[in-house]
Amino acid sequence: MLKRDLLKTILAGTVLTGFGLSIAVAASHSGFDGPSDGPKAADDKTIVVLAADLKNGGILGVTNGVEEAADKIGWDVRVLDGGGSIQGRTAAFGQALALQPDGIVINGFDAVEQQAALEQVAEAGIPMVAWHSGPKIGCDAPGGIFANVSTDAMTVSEEAAKWAVDDAGGNPGVVIFTDSTYQIAIDKADRIKETIEEMGGTVLEYVDTPIADTSNRMSPLTTSLLQKYGDQWTHALAINDIYFDFMGPALAAAGIPGDGSPKAVAAGDGSESAFQRIATGQYQSITVAEPLNLQGWQLVDELNRAIQGAPCSGYVTSPAVVDMEGAKAMGDSVAFDPANGYREAYSAIWGK
Repeated sequence: MLKRDLLKTILAGTVLTGFGLSIAVAASHSGFDGPSDGPKAADDKTIVVLAADLKNGGILGVTNGVEEAADKIGWDVRVLDGGGSIQGRTAAFGQALALQPDGIVINGFDAVEQQAALEQVAEAGIPMVAWHSGPKIGCDAPGGIFANVSTDAMTVSEEAAKWAVDDAGGNPGVVIFTDSTYQIAIDKADRIKETIEEMGGTVLEYVDTPIADTSNRMSPLTTSLLQKYGDQWTHALAINDIYFDFMGPALAAAGIPGDGSPKAVAAGDGSESAFQRIATGQYQSITVAEPLNLQGWQLVDELNRAIQGAPCSGYVTSPAVVDMEGAKAMGDSVAFDPANGYREAYSAIWGK
């Protein structure tokens, strides 16, 4: 089987290792493992996507999936970008309320941070679904959210940490990057730290630095950490690929080759730039990717259920550990997009 054909069998389920691609999959005949029934499409709906920061590749990928699915189900979509700041996210909620949509997709917002805004939406009777709104996955998430769509964030963190330990022969020296603005980011980083230490590795430093300011902070921060730890620093683990968008130049300036140490390991989400870095061996070794476009379709399906008073599906997608050979196998693709028939399955549920 060709590598490209192998990738096209990616689904959710067990683990397959081959061609350097370690990914959660099932046999190609298994098809989509999500819901098989639900309400038909509600007619003539308008929804708002509140994107925490469209510069974040995960949030952008999910937004694209929502727009694609909304086009299929026949809904209008308005996207509001929070711009990566608390003030911007709060303002986006206010704009959404003013638009009086039939439903809201909260994309990458922390439910605790925006608790007051969530209460306003709930009081207005507008159904809400979310992507990565907090640590509780699935139905009845905090803040009145009908469904919080995500992979299991703790599994993502554990897979990233285990890869680093194995790659270092059992004794990595790790710096962890997280963002305390988001509870889910703290939880993911804590699990990375626990896993590294349980497996005998060393956490050199636990760095709290905002995702929204990575473009300014990561280069000088990387230089400082190199000076502080030198060769002890074997692996950089981050809760999102975006941290590594801005680390490479500092490593290059220090004379470190693209495949040298510290090796960058992302516990989410599988951005286009991350796949490009991994495929070319330029300052990122792996990412634990989520099926972002599929999750966009799931958000639309969950919102259709919420609008019509149907139960949440409870579906949880599986992540994929993508290394260099896996990224190369993706060819021209810029996302982990399982060819498991999810578009056809959701379209059938909606009667479209």
